[in-house]
Amino acid sequence: MSTPDPQSPVPDASRPESKDRIYRSPAGIAGGALLLLIAGWLGVDALISGHGRTPWLALAALILVVPLVSAFTLRPAVFANEDRLRVRNPFRVIVLPWAQVASLRSSYSNEVVAASGTKYQLWAVPVSLRARKKVAKQQARAAGGDGRRPGSAGRPSPMGLGRSHQPATAPTRATTDQIMDDLRQLAEARAGERSAQGEVTVRWAYEVMGPAIAGAVLLVILLATG
Repeated sequence: MSTPDPQSPVPDASRPESKDRIYRSPAGIAGGALLLLIAGWLGVDALISGHGRTPWLALAALILVVPLVSAFTLRPAVFANEDRLRVRNPFRVIVLPWAQVASLRSSYSNEVVAASGTKYQLWAVPVSLRARKKVAKQQARAAGGDGRRPGSAGRPSPMGLGRSHQPATAPTRATTDQIMDDLRQLAEARAGERSAQGEVTVRWAYEVMGPAIAGAVLLVILLATG
């Protein structure tokens, strides 16, 4: 019989397991799907209608490209519940109990810093400088124009004429910055809980790396022997 690890999170049978909040990049998913569609179309066409070594080169390229595109676009995700933060990056899966999260930083990229000082980038929550500038402009416009739309100054309020129009509230944070704020709040609230203790674990994504390496080796061999 195995002995329980004192460092591992201790489940609390008195409460149900919390569901994960899942954060992904819609732009990354859309871009990855488009790239895979193009690669599949070109690759299958070369496999069917190609001559000589072309089908083999196309096959090797597909074995290399498809895992890499999927790893950097479709795969990244961040899962957070009351006990831990799980970061699924292109080639690694990092699990950090909240007690091991020292900070969550946002600058030109979003990253989580473990208590040991090791940094892990959140690929699924990319920083958008454009979104930050857009929010800043909307806040400045709302503050300077008192929430009114351009050209609306001096017009009477259309009381009783259909729906009443309320001033639009400018967003206070870009979407990815708000996600980081939510994760910080969750980390602060749960770090001291018994179920949120444990050690950081890192697992390499061999299911992604293996096919990509095989495709690269096959492509190099074909090019070298051509």
